[in-house]
Amino acid sequence: MDVEKYIASGILELYIAGILSDKENLEIANYAKEYPEIQKEIEAIEASILELSRKASPGYNYSFKSLMNRINKEVKVVSINDKRGTPLLSYIGLAASVLLAVGLFWMYQQNQDLKSEIELVEKQNVDLEQQIADTDSSLEQTQDLLNSLRDKNISVTTLGGQDISPTSYAKAYWNKENKKVFIDAKGLPEPPDGFVYQVWSLKLSPLTPTSMGLLEDFATDENKVFALNNPNDSEAFGITLEPAGGSEAPTLEQLYTLGVVSAS
Repeated sequence: MDVEKYIASGILELYIAGILSDKENLEIANYAKEYPEIQKEIEAIEASILELSRKASPGYNYSFKSLMNRINKEVKVVSINDKRGTPLLSYIGLAASVLLAVGLFWMYQQNQDLKSEIELVEKQNVDLEQQIADTDSSLEQTQDLLNSLRDKNISVTTLGGQDISPTSYAKAYWNKENKKVFIDAKGLPEPPDGFVYQVWSLKLSPLTPTSMGLLEDFATDENKVFALNNPNDSEAFGITLEPAGGSEAPTLEQLYTLGVVSAS
């Protein structure tokens, strides 16, 4: 049973007001014995009604049980033409206090529900604003990337697939002036768990590899374009599959792509 939801339903106020059926009253009484939170809430509501009743009818200081007994007795028995005007008005005032308390609680619940709806809408608006901001940021980054790849100083090297993966391919966009290389690795398969692609700058004679870095977060990178620093005088580029963290020297048996830089 969801006790908090049960308490918030407002049924306890109706129980205290005495307008539920005998079956419902018995059910709530059993719940109050089983769940201390329900009993505590009942006592809190009774205390609130007593306080409200004292303010509505000064001079009367009953226990909650005697208050309800008098309300039920007087409201049912006393005729509207009864000449005992002051006691009748007092008891009617007490009864009205109980109904007022129930009504106030209902209004409070409606207000709380409205607040919850407003908070939900506000959260949705914040989420939407964040999505728009992320989209704007992504578009800006994409535009910056396109501008970099279209720079007149860029040289493009195609890296073809090797024996271990003949269908693999990649491209290296090298800007010698700012010493950066953009690796378009869209043509590489996703690396297995525990492995990562490593990019190498190569001197061909003699063969001298220099690590340029790792293609990290490969699986989560949507465009598969990675920016790496390259201060080397590269004659070729190669990409190998290495254990996570990379290697000091390339594992040639795991060479996926290789391409020679144009002599232009």
